[in-house]
Amino acid sequence: MSLSVEITRSSGTAPIGASETPQPTGPAYRVIRRNGSVTPFDPLKITVALTKAFLAVEGGVAAGSRRVHDVVEALTADIVATLKRRSAEGRLFHIERIQDQVELALMRSENHKVARAYVLYREERAQERARTATENASDAGPRFTVTQPDGSREPLDDDRLARVIDEACEALEGVQAAPVLTETRRNLYDGITLDDLSLAPILAARTLVETDPNYAFVAARLLLDKLRREALGFVFGRPEQATQHEMTKRYANYFAAYVRAGIDAELLDGELARFDLNRISAALKPDRDLQFQYLGLQTLYDRYLLQTGGIRFELPQAFLMRVAMGLSLREIDREGRAIEFYDLLSSFNFMASTPTLFNAGTRRAQLSSCFLTTVSDDLDGIFKAVKDNALLAKYSGGLGNDWTPVRGLGAHIKGTNGTSQGVVPFLKVANDTAIAVNQGGKRKGAVCAYLEIWHIDIEEFLDLRKNTGDDRRRTHDMNTANWVPDLFMARVEADEDWTLFSPDETPELHDLYGAAFKTRYEFYEAKAARGEIRIFRTVRALDLWRRILTMLFETGHPWVTFKDACNIRSPQGHAGVVHSSNLCTEITLNTSKDEVAVCNLGSVNLANHVTPHGLDLEQLSRTVSIAMRMLDNVIDINFYTIPEARHSNLRHRPVGLGLMGFQDALQALRIPYASDKAVAFADHSMEAISWHAISASVDLAAERGRYPSFNGSLWSMGILPIDSIELLDDARKASGGRLDMDRSSTLDWEALRQRVKITGMRNSNCMAIAPTATISNICGVAQSIEPAYQNLFVKSNMSGDFTVVNAALVHDLKQRGLWDEVMVSDLKYFDGSIGEIDRIPADVKALYATAFEIDSSWLIAAASRRQKWIDQAQSLNLYIANPSGKKLDALYRLAWNSGLKTTYYLRSRSASHVEKSTLKGTDGKLNAVTAMPAPQPILLCEPGGNVCSINDPDCEACQ
Repeated sequence: MSLSVEITRSSGTAPIGASETPQPTGPAYRVIRRNGSVTPFDPLKITVALTKAFLAVEGGVAAGSRRVHDVVEALTADIVATLKRRSAEGRLFHIERIQDQVELALMRSENHKVARAYVLYREERAQERARTATENASDAGPRFTVTQPDGSREPLDDDRLARVIDEACEALEGVQAAPVLTETRRNLYDGITLDDLSLAPILAARTLVETDPNYAFVAARLLLDKLRREALGFVFGRPEQATQHEMTKRYANYFAAYVRAGIDAELLDGELARFDLNRISAALKPDRDLQFQYLGLQTLYDRYLLQTGGIRFELPQAFLMRVAMGLSLREIDREGRAIEFYDLLSSFNFMASTPTLFNAGTRRAQLSSCFLTTVSDDLDGIFKAVKDNALLAKYSGGLGNDWTPVRGLGAHIKGTNGTSQGVVPFLKVANDTAIAVNQGGKRKGAVCAYLEIWHIDIEEFLDLRKNTGDDRRRTHDMNTANWVPDLFMARVEADEDWTLFSPDETPELHDLYGAAFKTRYEFYEAKAARGEIRIFRTVRALDLWRRILTMLFETGHPWVTFKDACNIRSPQGHAGVVHSSNLCTEITLNTSKDEVAVCNLGSVNLANHVTPHGLDLEQLSRTVSIAMRMLDNVIDINFYTIPEARHSNLRHRPVGLGLMGFQDALQALRIPYASDKAVAFADHSMEAISWHAISASVDLAAERGRYPSFNGSLWSMGILPIDSIELLDDARKASGGRLDMDRSSTLDWEALRQRVKITGMRNSNCMAIAPTATISNICGVAQSIEPAYQNLFVKSNMSGDFTVVNAALVHDLKQRGLWDEVMVSDLKYFDGSIGEIDRIPADVKALYATAFEIDSSWLIAAASRRQKWIDQAQSLNLYIANPSGKKLDALYRLAWNSGLKTTYYLRSRSASHVEKSTLKGTDGKLNAVTAMPAPQPILLCEPGGNVCSINDPDCEACQ
């Protein structure tokens, strides 16, 4: 068969995608040809090649066929989109990669005869080239030059390239330098730039990650080489390179130069130069650069490391030491504390939150993660709240706004004698502000609006994320959440009516909860029945609940959060009211017109605190003690953009110590997530974190003094989080609800209780479990308290697409002799799940069950055990594989009855899969090399079914 699929001009001599003249394709995408030359990328050549492939198989029938034209056009668009998505780093496509995508596109579109002919033709051409290469082989082989920054060319240093790749593979089981080097050479071309030369081995290692997870470390170490070239060149003012081995001797000298360069660039706080830099530099541990996996280091490279003019000059250990120094500025022994903080961060035992990592040690040290505000019911208050949102978001703060006080649609406006348009038009303004102020250009601005469920506008609020209706009354980018009192849930369970009011006529309801709310709410219902209230509406509570769940399923919003649980168990009930949670539903702090709540977050890496024998309590105690000191320091060092935030934070001094790597810890202990043992471990681990966090806050109070609003708090009365369960239980019984929470404990709480009463607390709140989406990527562990999404998948975030493989599963399968190419293919076929792979033993299947294979009741059971120890809340995503109204109703009632304070995203699965790709690997044999970012199981967080993937780069929970 003659199948001319390698075509450029009429002669048909150049590969698909190559062209002698540039085409209008947007960014400068280029093609590496087999001889090493580079030509502009021309999508038209793919169209021509596909058309000729159809003609070769179908003959004259295909000529002029509308069907063939449409198929070819669609296939070309798909191929080009895939290529561009996967080659963002260098905008370079190797000719073989283009042809791989053509082959895949033909197979996916079920044009099997054409695909088969195409594959056979490629094989014939490959054999012909191999014969020609053998006949014309010379000892020298192809020689490439490298284009230097000044435009000059120098010969490629083949020895250094091989040495860097060899070094990247050192001491890593299951990886080899040879395939990385072979694949790298395929991506070289004559005149290659230094940047493209640095990228080539990184991209080569990335393609091998799914064959062995340790290639993620190889890719990271190769990225380190690129980073070292940038950083050393910048700080020393001349071209420099260093291998990892060479860097162990140079890190200290580099660090002092880095501090000076950062200050000169007006990026670092000048106070850092006043540290004893010799002592600081000597404490650096260069080998800890090797702990990063590719996803973590690329995330650092793209979003965290200091840069100027696009040049990163901050190496990973310098970054972590900069953060540690920034948190030590007010310590007496600044160097000693900085080294202690650095050691904790660089070990990955604990990681501070993203704003702290972004800004510590810089000239604008806004280190806090979350801000909660209450919006006043007047134009000045409303637009001040919008302005505050912008100022708080500018330096990477996540926002939670309480909009309940704003009067509803149709309410009277005394000043104009008119009627209100309600809260929705102002939410539209807040939505657009969040998009305009994108957290300093580092990540998308993010805000969550909260509205209490008795508000007259609640039904319009539920529709905010829909795609249909008046777009002026839609907020497509803002998160929304219901603030739900227990009385409503009790009426849902009793199938009773519920009355909606405008807050200008029922102002007390906003600040009341528990029995007091019930009394006043019923008082207003009686007034409405007598015709003494102008704006109200009565609905069936169960109907409203069902509509909430319907919207939650359809749009992912509003989230369901529980007002009474947040307030009754709040240690700070004497000092105000919790009116909302934050962007990620783990913060429960008081807000008012005069106080903007602020929380400062960080997370313990639980995976680093377990041994095969259980939780290492001694190590955990040390980690929590140091972490609490770091978090407390944030409060005093922090740069506050509005005075209300400063006033609140210094008065109450709340922090939120959380955890990540929960699933990693379970797998290390051989405990399946869906088991009583996992629930018990959630209880035991959170009890230990809680005990040590409270104890550390007492120690800080003894050293630095109590927080100013301590007197009158639950703490001052010796009521700890475990004790406050009784308060909630009493309130539930009074309102007709119930509470099913475990009350058991194992540690000496009585002694700690007495210490709290006598010495006091440094912090009003100590614990909150955040999503940790980005910092867990940095540390290479599972996000927060989440079960594994899949065991093999492509994660998409702001840094690109990353193949993620569960390394623990691979280790287990290797030990049992089950890890091979067939297993990789099976994992992709079953979308990262091992449940249907027959040859895998049952115990392994149970241990590595994925999120959608685990009944969410297990997640709630574990969360309930944690919640008894936490003085704030936890970001809890709920997963449901096959949603129904009945299942959702049962799930969210269970969350309420189990004493949870909040819930977060509802994650639901659609018909989707991991790409079943069959790309050719570096040895020319058929391998399953790359799990493509095909449609993923979805996170329902966009309106009207316009859902984002579970790894959406624009979704706060995914970042």
